[in-house]
Amino acid sequence: MIEKQFKNLEEQIEILKHKGMIVDNERYAKKVLLRENYFFLNGYRHLFLKSEEDRHFREGTTFEEMYSLFLFDRSLRNILFKYLLVIENNLKSIISYQLSKKYGYRERDYLKEKNFTTLPEKQAQLNDLLKKMKRQIRVNGSQHSATLHYVSNYGYIPLWILVKVLSFGIVSEMYQILKEEDKKEIAKIYEIDPDIFAVYLPILSNYRNLCAHEDILYENRTQKAIDDTVYHQLLKIQKEEEEYTKGKNDLFALIIIMKQLLQYEEFKNMTLEIENVIGTLNYNLHTIRMNDVFNKMGFPENWSELANIEKEIEENE
Repeated sequence: MIEKQFKNLEEQIEILKHKGMIVDNERYAKKVLLRENYFFLNGYRHLFLKSEEDRHFREGTTFEEMYSLFLFDRSLRNILFKYLLVIENNLKSIISYQLSKKYGYRERDYLKEKNFTTLPEKQAQLNDLLKKMKRQIRVNGSQHSATLHYVSNYGYIPLWILVKVLSFGIVSEMYQILKEEDKKEIAKIYEIDPDIFAVYLPILSNYRNLCAHEDILYENRTQKAIDDTVYHQLLKIQKEEEEYTKGKNDLFALIIIMKQLLQYEEFKNMTLEIENVIGTLNYNLHTIRMNDVFNKMGFPENWSELANIEKEIEENE
């Protein structure tokens, strides 16, 4: 096995230049590479390459241009992360409210196995999840200020407090093992089919973690595609062989999900913030086009019209 050898900043720049990148300001490039990490920055090279076979940069590609795509992706992550946290908080509030109302507010009540699905194929998942939640109670009972307050003063932790220390992943998994009537009650608040909602949650959780850990966002693809929505139709997204080409398992699919879960003004504000960073990137591109980036993201050119669809429907009624 060939080992990867350490390369100092000068050597890293020489590698980029050898592959055809223009590095006019080496002092600036060294500062960026030291702070951002060559490996992470180099992950944004693909759009700037001549082809998959020819791994050299397109003629005219500059260090600043590739760094602009890196910064765009960071800004995009920060925007989506902010609104994913809104969705996470809303979901935790709704689930804890619905289950507490029905099953009680003490953990010995709301964590009973009989409160969840009885499907045989879900029992292993149910047992594992209950163990995770009980472990969070033990671990956070004396460490988190909110849980400590309830343990110290009341001797129990209500679900609406426990969800504050549960990950989005655990809450998403909790929904999967609820009784069907409880799934319907929760999904009805969002006006979404409960089975579709069950598909959305792990996608949201995965993107939330991707944003939190600064992984590459704009070209990410999910294993599972979302079902067709009215938004695919209204935006007139192109089809190939009866399948929509965008908004299925790409970043725009996430935007479509968030459209259904955020309030109108929240989604509108998110759209404006994304438009702003798109405008900044578009200004800094010269060897590739913004449409090249859109194609990686799964964004149709009219993507921002999504923000006003409900308003247009209301005005036409």
